[in-house]
Amino acid sequence: MPPHRFPMMSSEQVSRPVLLVFADSLAYYGPTGGLPADDPRIWPNIVASQLNWDVELLGRIGWTCRDVWWAATQDPRAWAALRRAGAVIIATGGMDSLPSPLPTALRELIRYVRPPRLRRWVRGGYGWLQPRVSPVARAALPPRLTVQYLEKTRGAIDFNRPGIPIVASLPPVHLAETYGRAHQGRAATAGAISEWAQRHRIPVVDLAAAVAEHIMSGRGNPDGIHWNFEAHQAVAELMLKALAEAGVPDEKRRG
Repeated sequence: MPPHRFPMMSSEQVSRPVLLVFADSLAYYGPTGGLPADDPRIWPNIVASQLNWDVELLGRIGWTCRDVWWAATQDPRAWAALRRAGAVIIATGGMDSLPSPLPTALRELIRYVRPPRLRRWVRGGYGWLQPRVSPVARAALPPRLTVQYLEKTRGAIDFNRPGIPIVASLPPVHLAETYGRAHQGRAATAGAISEWAQRHRIPVVDLAAAVAEHIMSGRGNPDGIHWNFEAHQAVAELMLKALAEAGVPDEKRRG
């Protein structure tokens, strides 16, 4: 398949670069729940503030690297942001590696079940099943598919913006009872992403290294999977280091 060409806008000058971030809910959830994309306490905005850039955060709960591919090639906000982007961060992989008793396609169809009473019954049944089966379930997305979608996304981005700095991430850790505290797919997913990134000289941020202390001590979100603001700060610091490795200067530090 040839690289995907994004519909690009005109090339007039703009004031500040954009940090284009593709992510799941970990990028915008805090210790008590979801937050607006412009909340200054979440890591994408901490990073953008340090760089003196704008930020475009594209993400939803449960996004995998497959969803990033769809967003990058189908969302016109991504096309516009890429025109101005100084760097791209792909901060998914966590959901890819979480256990899923059902294939992702079937699980995501639950939201479309009708009538509503049946949908609530099906969702409740799955909610009961998931923590019990997760310890023996496979990852939501096989590592080979995670890497395939990462490579398709990288190829499309590089085709439209050759040489733009890209940073990827490795899955974090969790203690979520909703997944039976199981995460047997993390090692394989992290290994596959690391090998892919090394081939293409893409810096990676190990999210587990940034957040494990907070999650494992119970100081994150009570759901056991999302983070407190200290963890967001720790992630931001590692992202800035990875961006510097990718060739992005820290304007505030230079100034």
